[in-house]
Amino acid sequence: MDAIWNKMKIVADTNDGYIKTSDVEAAGISRPMIKKYLDAGKLEQVRKGLYVLSDGLFDEFALLQVQSTKAIYSYGTAIFLWGLSDRTPHIFDITLPRGTNVSRLKKDNINLRCHYVDKELYEIGITETVSPQGARLKLYDKERCICDLIRNKDQVDIQIYTQAIKCYFKSNPDSRKLLKYGKVFGIVDKIRTYMEVL
Repeated sequence: MDAIWNKMKIVADTNDGYIKTSDVEAAGISRPMIKKYLDAGKLEQVRKGLYVLSDGLFDEFALLQVQSTKAIYSYGTAIFLWGLSDRTPHIFDITLPRGTNVSRLKKDNINLRCHYVDKELYEIGITETVSPQGARLKLYDKERCICDLIRNKDQVDIQIYTQAIKCYFKSNPDSRKLLKYGKVFGIVDKIRTYMEVL
């Protein structure tokens, strides 16, 4: 039994603390073992078919991306993760390719705001960082975040918007990348204005 539990812990370690039923089966562990460890208090169920070790840290940022590999952190959430805003997000912003079915994800996560874009725009600026608890996360780079904010200024909290823009231009901005993205999104003139002012 200890050998099986050690395998279970390895599955959790490779998935930022989370265990999916499918991962357990792929590791050669039978499904009834999940129930056994649940009953013994060693595992906790956080979503249907998704578990954490009872003594492990529950990372909400990682949870969303374990549930949907297409979810990319964006807007206010990505801005926070980059340190361009000091406001901890109460609503998680994610971007997905247009047409992605996330009804289950929305049902499981009421604090979720989904943004949909065409596939060619979805892939621009995807990178990785770590969550405050150390999990690997996919999010948009700073330049993509700034472009999204400028493009959708009327949908963004003005305090988050102002702080993010100021912080970005005060830090070490990658002007070439920002202008390159700006051309793709059709906002290059707005970006040039910000660059001149800030």
